[in-house]
Amino acid sequence: MDGVRPFEGSQIAIGGGVIFTAVLLTAAFVDLRKRRIPNSIVAVLAILGLAFSMLQRPVAAGFGNGVAGLMVALACWLPFYALGWLGAGDVKLFAAAGAWIGPIRAVEGALVAALAGAALSLIWMIRLRGVKDVVVTLGMSAGSPELLAPSADKMSRRSSMPYGLAIAFGAICAGWLPRLFFSW
Repeated sequence: MDGVRPFEGSQIAIGGGVIFTAVLLTAAFVDLRKRRIPNSIVAVLAILGLAFSMLQRPVAAGFGNGVAGLMVALACWLPFYALGWLGAGDVKLFAAAGAWIGPIRAVEGALVAALAGAALSLIWMIRLRGVKDVVVTLGMSAGSPELLAPSADKMSRRSSMPYGLAIAFGAICAGWLPRLFFSW
């Protein structure tokens, strides 16, 4: 299954892909509006992902693939949570998405999400600080990377970046357009 698109080949696969996409877009929309991703959305995504994986393969193999996808997806983003660069909801959302797409596609989705997140971060910084300040900050951060991470006392919930948008984009791309980075 890892060599093919997870959401093609059968009505169950296509229907699963539609549900996967709808739940991720809902999470991204909530993150954009409230700057948090509810655990209820993450739980639904994870449970449905494990069920989807078990429908796509024999039950034990499908469950194993779903759990492996969840764990690999969690491992991709957990260090960024530990560094304070991402919220727990972002990490949990991608882990739940990994249950749908499996371990290989989870790595691919993380790469797509990271690229989308970098673009989103730049846009967000320009929106908050202006082009001139962003150019100066990026130039100075080459020697002091901590300048890119705003302190908690300066950061309001409204000014925090909704990284769930990038997470959802990466996961959706990995599910519907796999093999962007890996040919297997």
